[in-house]
Amino acid sequence: MAELHDLTALEQGALIRSGVISPVELTDHYLERAARLPREYVDGAFAFLDPDAARRRAHEVAAVGPVGEGASPLAGVPTAIKDLNLTRGVPTAFGSPAFAGYVPEVSDAVTLAIEEAGLVSLGKTSTPEFGSPCYTEPEGRPPAVTPWDTTRMAGGSSGGAAAAVAAGLVPVAHGSDGGGSIRIPAACCGLVGLKPTRGRISGFPMYGDPVGLATSGSIARTVADAAALLDVLAGRRAGDPSWAPEPAGTFLEATGREPGRLRIGCFEQPVIADVELHPEVRRAYDDTAALLTSLGHQVEGIPVPIPADAVPVFETCWAVLTALSTVTLTPEQQALLRPLTRWLGERGAAVSGPEFGLAIGQLRRLAAEALVALAPYDAVLTPTLATLPLPVGAIRDDADPAADFEAQKRFTPFTSAWNVTGMPAISLPLHQGSEGLPIGMMLAARPAEEELLLSLAAQVEAAAPWKDRRPPLW
Repeated sequence: MAELHDLTALEQGALIRSGVISPVELTDHYLERAARLPREYVDGAFAFLDPDAARRRAHEVAAVGPVGEGASPLAGVPTAIKDLNLTRGVPTAFGSPAFAGYVPEVSDAVTLAIEEAGLVSLGKTSTPEFGSPCYTEPEGRPPAVTPWDTTRMAGGSSGGAAAAVAAGLVPVAHGSDGGGSIRIPAACCGLVGLKPTRGRISGFPMYGDPVGLATSGSIARTVADAAALLDVLAGRRAGDPSWAPEPAGTFLEATGREPGRLRIGCFEQPVIADVELHPEVRRAYDDTAALLTSLGHQVEGIPVPIPADAVPVFETCWAVLTALSTVTLTPEQQALLRPLTRWLGERGAAVSGPEFGLAIGQLRRLAAEALVALAPYDAVLTPTLATLPLPVGAIRDDADPAADFEAQKRFTPFTSAWNVTGMPAISLPLHQGSEGLPIGMMLAARPAEEELLLSLAAQVEAAAPWKDRRPPLW
């Protein structure tokens, strides 16, 4: 007999709307599951779990009664918010001991949107320090692990969110992505990870990324659930520096439309590192291209759209963004930072203002060239990662942060390309390796064409479904 966590987020929302269950019952189910599961799943997924606040919130949502037309189909459904996002009255440490005990007085646009849609947050999901690395091993806390093999990483920086969804601790979760931080953990945990187009989701009130690499997005078990959460998160505020055009309908509606026959470019050559693909990843990539062809699409190989000389430019911008997170800290806080954060921060602090401005301009020119080269294609296919999920600690190197950074590039040499261009991209859990580990494949689309991307992703999901593929602990 199916349990509540077996259902998709949308199915759970439908039960709430029909009165079969209440938000309180559903919240209790997930909190009881969190109390019952082995601690390596829960403690690695959550930076802060607050059962009392979650139950109070569930009662508030239940008291509102039947939801009206236009309300989110996810109203009443439990979720969680990444530890990078300001949440008023809730401890938010940004994955760092330097901010232990910090409690924001305001919430950001993502938190406000989740609350306004009637979702129930169980707490804050784990993230590495300031969301920088592609693994989630925050200092002084358990690592986020993939439920498919708890000796292996959940990826990062939204590793806690992905671990929570994959372990059935919440049905859907928010993540953020500045270089792959939604899609990497989705691939490691066998989930859908959706990074929307630049400007789709407001960065209010901090607007902390002057380069335009980062955005929030969805982590879910199905394409439709990811689309429904994007409907919750999307929207601009009056002070936003940029924004995406409004969609024709809802993103959820797009998952029910046929995409038509598309022209899809594909490449498997890594973009930011000289690394060989794992044989099982290459096989999965070939199988995915064949699947797209069988669905009637025109699939053709294309050159890598971003040149190798873009890598140092991206690294300069990434280092400066890290420096922006550290430069105002007290000496006492600085002493608590991880070696990787200090190394990146010092590297970024050494960049002059004119050098940073030139790097941003060069990155935007490189993005423009890539967008022009990709304009003839409705979508682009690549692997999400170069290999399968790695053992916990395989990348982290506190003794040599430069080696740590290079290892990250070898692990995830594809994802950051779409942060540079601002294109929407989605990782789909299409394949499993010989040992049962998930392998993600990534599709990207032209800027602001999430509807087409979601339509294509839903078509792929229908042709090769994964919803009932569950990790051993389930």
